[in-house]
Amino acid sequence: MSWTSLPIFPFLIALYLSINGAMSRKLSPSGAITAFAVGFVVMATHVRAIGVSLIVFYLLGSRATKQGKQRKAQLEAGHHGAGYRTGWQVLCNTLAVFVACVIWSMKFTSHAFPYSLLARAVHVPRGLDTYDSDNWCPTSPAVADGLTRALFFATLGCVFAENNTGAILTHNIGTSSQFACCLGDTLASELGILSTSPPILITTLKPVPAGTNGAISVGGTLASAVGGCIIGLTQFASLVVENSVCRAEWATLLPTLLGWGGAAGILGSMLDSLLGATLQRTRYSADKKWILQDEAIPEKNESIKVISGINILTNNQVNLVSSVLTAFVVAALA
Repeated sequence: MSWTSLPIFPFLIALYLSINGAMSRKLSPSGAITAFAVGFVVMATHVRAIGVSLIVFYLLGSRATKQGKQRKAQLEAGHHGAGYRTGWQVLCNTLAVFVACVIWSMKFTSHAFPYSLLARAVHVPRGLDTYDSDNWCPTSPAVADGLTRALFFATLGCVFAENNTGAILTHNIGTSSQFACCLGDTLASELGILSTSPPILITTLKPVPAGTNGAISVGGTLASAVGGCIIGLTQFASLVVENSVCRAEWATLLPTLLGWGGAAGILGSMLDSLLGATLQRTRYSADKKWILQDEAIPEKNESIKVISGINILTNNQVNLVSSVLTAFVVAALA
């Protein structure tokens, strides 16, 4: 193995993003280490469209978070303006895409570093379906009984999902259905809260305070769809540049990725909202007129009422469950 075959650029980009997150205090030390590890694995995957989607997700998610940060601080007690995601929070939002990328790479590029190290450790033989950008497209249903297509669309399902009270999503790293779901839900969470009209609870369709777990709005739902479509379009553009077979199939590839990207964005956001409305408790301060996040502690004698949900899942756990479910659903149906 020569040095030219090493994933140097994925290493440097993942290192830069994780250091940037730590220096700006959007990631804790454990969050930065986890973000680097996940980011490197995702961007080292030989389907470069996945890594490109990660970068686009990061940039757009950062911009959306910046737009909604001030408003969220006014509506949510315990909102951390600087983010400061921990390693556990990053992992909850990226587990599905991380696993999908590892399985895809072990199956189709087990000869390539860093997956070659793991392949030797678990004795994975080099298969007949080794990836070649001139031989087959990663979205092909004919390769390995559709496994490559399922794993690719799982990345279009959702790296991490945040409901309408979610904290900053900027430095969570995830893949395709995962990226679409996550960017869609990021935009819904960060921009939907800017709406001037009150959102409604997904289970009752009754108006609730902005920031309520499980609250949805027309603007937020549209943002979810747009975010998913952006990821689908990004992956399309990258695939037609890097893969000659995908380029020849562009007429069918474009509507497929756009359609499933938009669907993943909406599905991930709706699943996240449903879980947030039922299995995550939302507390509201009648005195201060704001939502208390999971870790927020009310003041003595402060009037608190539960708007929705029961106290089973935390925000991180909701993100984990919704992102994994979205990835499975999109992988199975696409």
